[in-house]
Amino acid sequence: MWFIQPKKNYVPEMLWERINEPEVMSWQVRVRDYNTFVANILLFVISLLSGGVWFSFAYSFLEMSEIMSMVCVGMFFLMTPVFMSMTHQTSIIVYRLTDKGYEKISWKPQIDSVKPVMKWTAIISGVAVLVATFFNPNFLYGMVGPAGFGLLALTMGNSGSYQSLVRGERHENRSWDAVEEIVLWKKRRLVGVKMSFDDGYGPHSSYQKIYCEKGCVEKVLDFIKSKAPDVDFLERKLIVNEISAQ
Repeated sequence: MWFIQPKKNYVPEMLWERINEPEVMSWQVRVRDYNTFVANILLFVISLLSGGVWFSFAYSFLEMSEIMSMVCVGMFFLMTPVFMSMTHQTSIIVYRLTDKGYEKISWKPQIDSVKPVMKWTAIISGVAVLVATFFNPNFLYGMVGPAGFGLLALTMGNSGSYQSLVRGERHENRSWDAVEEIVLWKKRRLVGVKMSFDDGYGPHSSYQKIYCEKGCVEKVLDFIKSKAPDVDFLERKLIVNEISAQ
């Protein structure tokens, strides 16, 4: 989930392509590497719809069983972390800078934590529905939801292609010679390095994203400026997307 992150130094484990070039600096960050405003709005809409559905069920069951009504309310709160795993994913990004260029390796670790959450959601909700059937056998139909969560968790665990897609693994290797402009967005400690290149989809120009650790923005920025002293430097907001920025 967005709040479950492995604490580990990944820098020594990465398969760097510039390994023969002396390292100037390296670090790793955990960030929401996308347009967070859109994601926040999406979570609000999903939560509103989900809340409407589950609380409607709770109100419907209230006259028959207070326990089942509480189960419905509990399901809403159990589902909220699952929704956040879709809209509030964070990426682990590892950087390595040399005198000639930089490398960036990134991936999303959420798949490792979503599976157990889905599994335990299925188990807990399944037990709750099973207990409710002692009061009313019709509640057995409520097992469809927990069974669906369990099946989804199993599918996620066994699908290599799905895990690769969700991880969003990327490896960038860029040279300082290609830098055309440098932009700093202080709010997100993000340095945008504008470059033109052909990545297999035709030539284009965009800002490559270099997120900095807290307290190290100026150090990273000064180094990049020293490698591209003749390009323009600006301070402004960047529109971030999954691959690059504008």
